[in-house]
Amino acid sequence: MPSLLIITHPEVVIDPDTPITEWGLNATGRRRAAAFAASEVMANVTHVWASSERKARDTGEILAAPLGLPLNIHPDLGENDRSATGFLPRERFEAASDAFFAQPEISFRGWETAADAQRRIRRTVSEIIRAHGTGDLAIITHGAVGTLLWCELSGNPIDRHYDQPSQGHYWQASLTTLRPFSTWLPMA
Repeated sequence: MPSLLIITHPEVVIDPDTPITEWGLNATGRRRAAAFAASEVMANVTHVWASSERKARDTGEILAAPLGLPLNIHPDLGENDRSATGFLPRERFEAASDAFFAQPEISFRGWETAADAQRRIRRTVSEIIRAHGTGDLAIITHGAVGTLLWCELSGNPIDRHYDQPSQGHYWQASLTTLRPFSTWLPMA
């Protein structure tokens, strides 16, 4: 049975002077992505898609290369739009993320709402799946929207309780039913 793999980018170079969408993977993130690329989980992947954000593209390139696959990009696989606040130090970012998940219909200081981000990621992933042929499908995206999609497909309410514990995780679902058969698992 073919699987859908929703994968988040691993560790990045955090640079407050660089737009968040342009942060790339750091050395640890690259090592983890390379180990995951060689794992059995990726063995039957026939298509790799990624968000247009650099950290997702970097991850997608690393995962697609050993399979000899091109990397497909879709901008609507991006993280929830937080451009209204830009970079936030970790403590403030965590509080903002708590608010984002806790009030899905309300924008936190101009951020895309969790409910809107969930609809966008669901629509985009459904569009990609409709065009997918055989084999497993790997989609590299981001933690918040990956969690929102998992909540939608598993029938759970939006809740940060279901969020990945850190960067560089994945979950799987049946490509036929779209029911997740795992929660977040570390990529390596």
